[in-house]
Amino acid sequence: MSTDTEHLEEGTETSVLDRWEDWYHVPVIGALMAFMIWVRTRPLDAFTMEDGLPALGGIDSWYHWRTVRWTAENYPNTMPYEVWTSFPSGRYVGQFGTLFDQLIVTAAMIVGLGDPSPETLYTVSLLAVPVMAALVAIPVFYMGRRLGGTMGGIVAVIVLALARGQFLSRTTAGQLQHHVAEVLFMAIAVLAMMVALRVAEREQPIYELVVDQDWETLRKPTIYSALAGVALSLYVWVWPPAVVLVGIFAIFFTVQLCLDYVRGISPDHVAFVGAVSLGVTALLTALLIEDPGTSVTSFSYIQPFSAVLVAAGCVFMAWFARQWNGYDVDRRYYPAAIAGLIGASSLVLWLVLPDLFGTIVDNATRRVLPFGEAATDLTIQEAQPPADYTDHVFGEFGTAFYTMLAGLALLTLRPYLGREWRSEYTLVVVWSLFLISMSATQIRFAYYLALAVAVVNAVFIADIVRLFDLDLQSGVDSLREIETYQIIAVLLVVMLLFAPLLPPVAADTDTAWNRSDNTGPHPDSIIWEDSNQWLNENTPEPGNWGEHERADELELYGTYEQPEDGDFDYPDGTYGVISWWDYGHLITVQGERIPHSNPFQSGATSSSAFLTAESEERSELILDAIAAGESPENESIAELESMTEGEALDEEIRYVMIDDQMAGGKFAAISTWSGPDYRYYTTPTDLEPGERIERDELEDRFDDVPYDNTTVSQLYFDDASGMENYRLVHENDIYTSQFVSYALIDQQTDEVVMGDDGDPQVFLNQRVDSDTQQRLQQIDLHPQLDYEIFDQRQGSAVKTYERVEGATITGSIDADGVDTENATVAASVELESPGQRDSFTYVQDGELASDGSFELTVPYATNDELGVEDGYTNSSVEALGEYNVTVDASDGNELEFYQGQTSVPETAVVNGDTIDVDLEEVELESPPEEAGEDEEGSEDEEGSDTDADGEDGESADEETDTDS
Repeated sequence: MSTDTEHLEEGTETSVLDRWEDWYHVPVIGALMAFMIWVRTRPLDAFTMEDGLPALGGIDSWYHWRTVRWTAENYPNTMPYEVWTSFPSGRYVGQFGTLFDQLIVTAAMIVGLGDPSPETLYTVSLLAVPVMAALVAIPVFYMGRRLGGTMGGIVAVIVLALARGQFLSRTTAGQLQHHVAEVLFMAIAVLAMMVALRVAEREQPIYELVVDQDWETLRKPTIYSALAGVALSLYVWVWPPAVVLVGIFAIFFTVQLCLDYVRGISPDHVAFVGAVSLGVTALLTALLIEDPGTSVTSFSYIQPFSAVLVAAGCVFMAWFARQWNGYDVDRRYYPAAIAGLIGASSLVLWLVLPDLFGTIVDNATRRVLPFGEAATDLTIQEAQPPADYTDHVFGEFGTAFYTMLAGLALLTLRPYLGREWRSEYTLVVVWSLFLISMSATQIRFAYYLALAVAVVNAVFIADIVRLFDLDLQSGVDSLREIETYQIIAVLLVVMLLFAPLLPPVAADTDTAWNRSDNTGPHPDSIIWEDSNQWLNENTPEPGNWGEHERADELELYGTYEQPEDGDFDYPDGTYGVISWWDYGHLITVQGERIPHSNPFQSGATSSSAFLTAESEERSELILDAIAAGESPENESIAELESMTEGEALDEEIRYVMIDDQMAGGKFAAISTWSGPDYRYYTTPTDLEPGERIERDELEDRFDDVPYDNTTVSQLYFDDASGMENYRLVHENDIYTSQFVSYALIDQQTDEVVMGDDGDPQVFLNQRVDSDTQQRLQQIDLHPQLDYEIFDQRQGSAVKTYERVEGATITGSIDADGVDTENATVAASVELESPGQRDSFTYVQDGELASDGSFELTVPYATNDELGVEDGYTNSSVEALGEYNVTVDASDGNELEFYQGQTSVPETAVVNGDTIDVDLEEVELESPPEEAGEDEEGSEDEEGSDTDADGEDGESADEETDTDS
């Protein structure tokens, strides 16, 4: 009896150990996934919803919140066409309102029992991203296990869990962006293709089986290949530019089919997988088409067309190999023939379909290959290439990136070491090399590279274990036989792979969990919320401008058909808001108003043209051209006039929003879109090439540069003083921004340092934030350099302007004996803006006509008789008195001065009415001061005497400009 019991216990122990060996990875992977969720939800408390508005981590997150809300209102549909952005045309939203948003809303529908509240939607949205990030561990484990066994799969997941760069920062709570879904569904698609290829190698489908309709033999490879096509289609459904993976698969199939044929293996097996999987992808993505054309960022013809090309290419290569067999030609020449045919096909495509060819080449150079990026792409921070790729990848992955390179080398060398080579290995090598190239093209694509780094390290760890003759899969007995040197080797490998990602080798701030603690709502969304909420509450709803009452025709979550000409017909009374494209989504979601430009980069060029316009006449013509459906750039005044000739401009831009970053650091990016370049605006027009500038000449030489005449400068720094059609109606009171203009000075010569391009190293209107302070501190430490601050200014965080007709003040004096050519006319009014600064003065200057008459157009009213209920604006900026109108007709020593006062009603400003003013001659003993010179607070906005210590400055995350 005791013997039987002993045998039973031994058998039980063996059974438990066997089960542990088979399933131990499940709790390990589960624990790692829980760790990934924990790390990413640590900052959850920073993203709380207040007053119905979320607090989100990225600018694009705000638009995903809109598409989530829209999908919940119209479930299961996703947003097809958006009329609450890209005014005055609307636009197809492309990468938004996709499977990513649909999955989030579906989960919220389950939690909310079919009717989720906004709070439920928001909570699910916050948690969905970390959960999706953790789910990436599952396909990564299975890919790693296929390459390096169970231990290799676990190592791959550990590397993924400890990754501290783009993959982490874009998958924390609050980052409601599709990047996490991109990574998840790319991993699933690649894993599915790996499985399909392996099944095909085992089942060996060939052309004859298809002809004979031997579906029993073809059933398994067909099913797995079709599933790979479905997985690829889901990836495209999440992110239309996922067509890039179709291109990667095309390269893989080309390489693998050539390798198979040269090695004497039938290419039919792999070609079958390519034809079926890409054929399924072509069919499914054709069902997704919403935007006719070849746009990569839309569900267009490009996705199914690309898939059809790859599927057909696989069939052709297999057929061509059979034809090659009929000739006495060496197999080694087959790849060269294929290369020649691809080149010829590309030439034909270029000649027959140049637009499609251009789209393919453009996206290859911008997203895949690290050269050929457009200048405007460089204004988007996340789309810039890394300045130092070595530092970039080490910061992302530590030494795991380099062990990944070693793993790729070991994987490539397998045939030369007498080991089995599978087609899925070729896929992993090609895929990994492309992800490396993509990460060198754009900073953000490091979140894709995290997949390759994790998966290929499974190869590295498995081959190291094999090198030191370790058997970690054979139970407890094998572990007892491990030698000391083997333990040391394993420890060294573990330290090499993981130590740079863990304390104490990694600094506390460089670990995944500490970096996640430093995430929070995007600074722009916090700063702009006050201004956008004001816009929402103090301006008429779109459709209700003026005497119109058609706002009910523009429901915020309504469904709108995409017009054939791409130009939505807005109801009368609809208007737009112009700002820089970074802030378009915030204006839509926070302000519930319609921006002209947005982070889709639509309207970026025309917004740039408006903000850089050097006269009010030009800025007005640009806005009129936009209303006429044009996209102005750098046209002449005459060309702009022709754009609007004969047009009835019912859809107008009514509001302009300017922030401190647009006036400062982002202006370089703004000028890039419409030109000329930044140096033009910040260089004196009379500065000769190579001209030296003394320290004490700076203030005079840079007192008047083209930048000072731009619309953005006049609105932000001058409060529209001297402009006829723009009036300040609100400014943000969160903080007052400070700006400095400074130059690098050579201490030996006391001259401005010249750059390599021959331009003086002068930096105008730099916002005093932590970056500027750090740069100045670094200059202080340089033994031969100094800096000279020659101008200081300040302004509110965000300023909102209304575009109005302007009231015309008219009057006259007796012109007898008056030198009318040299006489000056001015109107000034003191204004008060609730906030930190004192009152300021608006001044409008003009000329006296030969008969003694004058006209001055002014945008500010002296009362607020109109408001939102009337279809107009509740301005927060109010006049403290009437306009003071003066005419100085003094000639030499003879003083002749006229003065009068008048009120300007709100109706006159809105309708463009005329106001008459009576002037009386004033006896003076000395020349009068310039109008407004001594008015209280008139110099505050210029900031000539303000302190620029940067105490209130803050470095904003400029993700969407230079994201900027």
